Amino acid sequence: MDDQDPGLRLVHLLRSVTMELDLFAAEFAGRNGLHPTDVRALIHLLDAGREGVRATPGWLGAKLGVNSASTTALIDRLERLGLVRRERDTEDRRRVLLVVQEEAVRLGWSFFGPLIHEMVGAMRSFDETELAAVRRFLLAMRDVAAAGRSGRQDGSA
Repeated sequence: MDDQDPGLRLVHLLRSVTMELDLFAAEFAGRNGLHPTDVRALIHLLDAGREGVRATPGWLGAKLGVNSASTTALIDRLERLGLVRRERDTEDRRRVLLVVQEEAVRLGWSFFGPLIHEMVGAMRSFDETELAAVRRFLLAMRDVAAAGRSGRQDGSA
């Protein structure tokens, strides 16, 4: 592709933003004795809570793309740190749900809160139409990346 293609330039910019956020998350992980996968797990669990998804170990493992033994070790680690707890599902006592502890939320906000505040502040210079376009763009990029990752997991490409 032509390096001057506007789409390719946006892809490079999106990758740059992703790298900056990854570095930020890695710093958080390092400061708090976490593995980068632990941070991704916490993000998935927090997102699940906001979306009303009942997160199970199997659900989390699928989201992270790791096997059940790795998922169990990760949950054990987060539980020991007081960031996540397992609890029985009241609707199906055979099922275990994962619940993010208040300590994890406090820890996350203490580190990421200022960045989130600055990002939301930066968005205030955009009008509703611009923000809607950015949202559409980001959703499309997320979906393309997820589809590409799924295709590779299925053995294609």
